[in-house]
Amino acid sequence: MGLPVISLVGRPNVGKSTLFNRLSKSRQALVSDFEGLTRDRQYTEVLLDDDSETFVTIIDTGGLTNEVNEIDSGIQGQVLNALEESDIIYFIVSARDGVIGLDREIGAQLRRLKKKIVLVCNKAEGLDLSLAAEFYELGLGEPILIAAEHGQGIEELIDHTLPLLPQVTDDEESDEDVEGIAVAVLGRPNVGKSTLINRILGEERVLAIDLPGTTRDSIYIPFEREGQKYTLIDTAGIRRKRSTHEKIEKFSIIKAIDALEKSHVVILVLDAREGVTEQDATLLGMIADKGRALMIAINKWDGLDEYQKSEVKRKLEVKLSFVNYASVHYISALHGSGVGKLFAPIQKAFQSAGERHPTSLLNKILE
Repeated sequence: MGLPVISLVGRPNVGKSTLFNRLSKSRQALVSDFEGLTRDRQYTEVLLDDDSETFVTIIDTGGLTNEVNEIDSGIQGQVLNALEESDIIYFIVSARDGVIGLDREIGAQLRRLKKKIVLVCNKAEGLDLSLAAEFYELGLGEPILIAAEHGQGIEELIDHTLPLLPQVTDDEESDEDVEGIAVAVLGRPNVGKSTLINRILGEERVLAIDLPGTTRDSIYIPFEREGQKYTLIDTAGIRRKRSTHEKIEKFSIIKAIDALEKSHVVILVLDAREGVTEQDATLLGMIADKGRALMIAINKWDGLDEYQKSEVKRKLEVKLSFVNYASVHYISALHGSGVGKLFAPIQKAFQSAGERHPTSLLNKILE
């Protein structure tokens, strides 16, 4: 498994982003971070504790949803997905405001997740500590009092968190050793990642389709082609070929981060009919920030007529001009056209792995 994950959740204006920035900057050991191209930072890896050398991934769920919708619906969509994949959830409330209705709604939803939850009572500076007693009604245990803006209570919060983190054994770490060229297949839900992975593995006669893996963990699948060893990193979850009804796939940023950490080459799958979307742009930003060798597979190509193909190519040339180091391949994962031709470019991309491209350039993709 990857690094332990801590998600920050709470209604708007309780200080989620302030705490996120405090945790990431105050540790003085930022490993890496990813920028949402149209939002504030959402994910960062930090050294949480110097003595134990404990690294974690922190997610600010406030950047994952529209705040208006959050007020209306509480926890939803990508926020819920992130929380389900978290090891620990920081539920942030405001000591100044006291408990309000949306706090109760979010708290009730969190209890149903059956996760380790830390109730963080922010903006507690200068207030009578007895006021925090009302937060016990949320049923989430003792509130940890902090003032994220001023750095007060952060050490106490970390000390409370450390015993709650999962212990990673040597066996778990060795399970993710990769053989040969590690290839991660990334993309938005329903662009054809699973179909492409099944097509690649089917061509290589890999029988072990049902491999272990949790909801959160990526799956590492070793195979060999023409004497070259590969490890395919699957973030979508292998689907049985005989299955006619696939479950709706959730986008998992945790799996994407995990796959990027382990990969040499990334195949980003795009839907030819939809072009480059904002979520595609976010993935491109993460890939470029990590300096991974990149290939772009334009899937469902066979479903377009000649005029549509011409238009798609024209638009992609503009949208992807800043990643001209990436090879672009037009494929049909369902019917197999173009899939076999991916292997030579994978090896070529592996040779050039390690190039780094500034994330700031990626803003061009949304222009």
